[in-house]
Amino acid sequence: MLAKTRLPKTLLWIINLLGIYLLMFTSFRLVTYFAFHPEDQSITDLLPSFLLGLRYDLRWISLLLLPIILISMWPALSPFYSERNKKIWTWYLAFATFFVVFFFAADFGCFSYNKTRLNASALNFMEDPGISLSMLWQSYPMFWLILALIIAVLLLRRMFREMHIYVISKTEGLGIPYRRKWFVIASVFFGLLVYGNAGLQPLKWNRAFVLQDSFKSYLALNPLQNFFTTLKFRRPQFNEKQARESFPVVAEWMGLTAKEFSYRREMAPGVHSLESKPNVVLVLCESFSMYKSSMSGNLLNTTPFFQSIADSGIFFERCFTPHFSTARGLFATLTGIPDVQLSKFSTRNPEAIKQHTIINHFEGYEKMYFLGGSASFNNFEGILQNIKGLQMFTEGRFKAKPVNVWGISDKDLFLEANEVLAKQTRPFFAIVQTADNHRPFMIPESESEFERKDLHPDSLHKYGFESVDEFNSFRYADFCIQKFIEAARKERYFSNTIFVFIGDHGVSGNAREVYPKVWTDKRLTDEHVPLLFYAPKLLTPQKRGEVVSQIDVLPTIAGLTGQSYINTTLGRDVLHKRKNNDYAFIIYHDEGQIGMLTDDYYFTKNLNFKREELHLMPGKYFSSAQEDSIKKKLSQVTTAYYETAKWMLMNNKDLHTLSPP
Repeated sequence: MLAKTRLPKTLLWIINLLGIYLLMFTSFRLVTYFAFHPEDQSITDLLPSFLLGLRYDLRWISLLLLPIILISMWPALSPFYSERNKKIWTWYLAFATFFVVFFFAADFGCFSYNKTRLNASALNFMEDPGISLSMLWQSYPMFWLILALIIAVLLLRRMFREMHIYVISKTEGLGIPYRRKWFVIASVFFGLLVYGNAGLQPLKWNRAFVLQDSFKSYLALNPLQNFFTTLKFRRPQFNEKQARESFPVVAEWMGLTAKEFSYRREMAPGVHSLESKPNVVLVLCESFSMYKSSMSGNLLNTTPFFQSIADSGIFFERCFTPHFSTARGLFATLTGIPDVQLSKFSTRNPEAIKQHTIINHFEGYEKMYFLGGSASFNNFEGILQNIKGLQMFTEGRFKAKPVNVWGISDKDLFLEANEVLAKQTRPFFAIVQTADNHRPFMIPESESEFERKDLHPDSLHKYGFESVDEFNSFRYADFCIQKFIEAARKERYFSNTIFVFIGDHGVSGNAREVYPKVWTDKRLTDEHVPLLFYAPKLLTPQKRGEVVSQIDVLPTIAGLTGQSYINTTLGRDVLHKRKNNDYAFIIYHDEGQIGMLTDDYYFTKNLNFKREELHLMPGKYFSSAQEDSIKKKLSQVTTAYYETAKWMLMNNKDLHTLSPP
């Protein structure tokens, strides 16, 4: 066969390399399937994903191999010209393979943690390499994982060399002449594989989304393709014309009375506002998933203390964050704008970092921020700089010693914050941001008061926990809040203080034991968080069942405290609102999915392909005609809300220019 084809040795080697890489890429995709596929999707159901994935893989394999083909058009540079050339090209393949394997390993980790493929959003964490690497080192056996990666690549290099020897052994003495035409043909062939399509348009990234199913699309995508394509989404994009056209739709949905393109509302104290000029302590709780808490009815009873204060305060049991991520949660809370910037946190965007915040209207208040670690992570300090006169209590300002990459423990953070608050002689607005309920899930070894528990993995998984460490970390978060409130109760400021607790985001997982199927299947678990206004001396307890959003927190605080303020964004006072819709906007950046959740239904649509779904809440029934009408209405509202949020990210800087002529 070799004698008949008379192919040069280099191209025979390339053919064998192509087979090796195809086997490697396909194996990675199979591992992704077996590790993460939904229970209701078999491998035959996902055959279109594998076939499309093969085309993406062939593109990237061809990009790796084409340099060898093109440069080998000059015989003196061929891998078979000299021993030196062989070493150079096998080392090239080793480094290229390391690059590929690294991306697949990172992709597997990303899918395990976020349930999405590796994309340009990962660069958000690369901008804080020290903290990110420390978190990985403390959470995973990184030494052994890196060692395994290096060994695997060295073994592959040896395989490439053996394949080189094999080709020589099979062609020795055949006298195959060098013919450039074979290299030209091979270049064209591999170029077509890079192009990826037989039509006029090349194979594009969004072709995967024609499959109209998130997992099918993710399975098809190659992580290299996904990462490098989504880099373009890291630049802010908005269309003022679309935002203006969206205004009537959003204004009607929100119940605004303005007739012109302006979201500026001057809010005066309401008749039910407090007149004591109360202090405010806003606690942003790390990964505080509602379905994992006692308030959801979860039988593991992880948060008994928070349950007790929720019964004594104004508790919203259906609060949702607009998105997943601590940085996005902080941004949305402070600004009232869902952080809809794709593939990059707005805290990292210089064009979006200057924002108006309602906190600045709390005149005569001391403003403080407490974080156990570094506020440089994901540029928290950038968005916080919008709060005038803010005092920062972060890494290096505490008496307690750090316990992990996130700084001091939440217990120490709360207790030291309480000491500072107890000394205040003027009203204050304090933000406390916790961090312990996060990988590496480390409870201080010196902690003697907290009692760890051990449960069977089946029980943990049944009620939404991946490990006993995560379970105890969640319980420890409740313990730390208990210690804070117990300490605060002994201080004079307690009786005139509103404590506000809200999760920065939730965590995806199995919530079927406590919530409808849509929570798990559509990942509402990522956004469903507790929201509590606790002030036993000031507020009458209420349990509220309507849907509200994280962006509503500051307007509601301002309304409770009797604070006049200017609202320029999308949040609303949910305790003193006129009768209108109860809703929360939700976006999954990596999937390109946006949605609107109401008391009756959850509507979703996708930015990458035409797919709209309406999921009814339990006990809600509509005719087919009614559902079609709801879909049509919500499709228009959801898109308008999204376009408005994109515009607001760039246009919430100056109160005097928010209403264009």
